Amino acid sequence: MKNKIIILVGILTLNSCQNKNESKNIVKIIVRDTLSKTIGGTADLSDAPPEDDKAVALIRKQLNVLLKKDLAAMTKEDRYFYYEAFDLNNDGKDEYFVGFSNSYFCGTGGCSGLILNNDGSEINKFSVTDFPILVKTSATEKFYDLLMKSGGLFHLVKMKNGKYPSNPSVEDKWQGEIPRESTKVLDIYDKKLAKYSF
Repeated sequence: MKNKIIILVGILTLNSCQNKNESKNIVKIIVRDTLSKTIGGTADLSDAPPEDDKAVALIRKQLNVLLKKDLAAMTKEDRYFYYEAFDLNNDGKDEYFVGFSNSYFCGTGGCSGLILNNDGSEINKFSVTDFPILVKTSATEKFYDLLMKSGGLFHLVKMKNGKYPSNPSVEDKWQGEIPRESTKVLDIYDKKLAKYSF
């Protein structure tokens, strides 16, 4: 959004040297175009922050249910999560990858996490995983296959009977190069994802 304002100011500055009537017309055209796109819902909002309040509230609620037995043993520092939305089954609704990176959920083999449906219901839990997780372009049972790193090696994780396997370290090791078309999710460290409490 800041870039667009800077460009708009630049256009106005350049046009200020020209005929004042022309610059008024250009400003009117730009303002009219911006307003019509905003009202029509076609404005480019790529610089706008994502509206994640609903997703965060949904995930927070589910974690308090799914981890109910663990909550008493957890410290305040243990009670935070990262998440990233991704449509795993091309149904037009995002699923949520939820990851943790603290001593309660992580050990020498990696960390634990969850994949939740758009309504918050659990697809599955996973353990001993290093982040990020890679989503491949191939699919099994209508869900994209995943490459999950465990013990320094990537493992191919495919949907089986409606769930992904919970322990990627026992799945087949990925042979060869990582496919370039894979999408990184839960890239906690490089993307510097927001941390949320629950």
